[in-house]
Amino acid sequence: MKRQHLGLYAIALAIVIVGLLFAGVPLQTMLFGLLVLACPLMMMFMMRGHGGGSDQQEHEHHTTGPHDG
Repeated sequence: MKRQHLGLYAIALAIVIVGLLFAGVPLQTMLFGLLVLACPLMMMFMMRGHGGGSDQQEHEHHTTGPHDG
């Protein structure tokens, strides 16, 4: 997920909200749905750079102990 797409996601969310309001879904139900989706969405946004595994060597931590010099 790239930063340049965040505007499109916001527009899509607004369209979905307006569509649900026109369909007669109560605002409280939509707020509850957003609350339920908040955790997975935050996880998706916060962990977006940690996937793949191809750059494993860049994330390895090499520590030297007292006897390693």
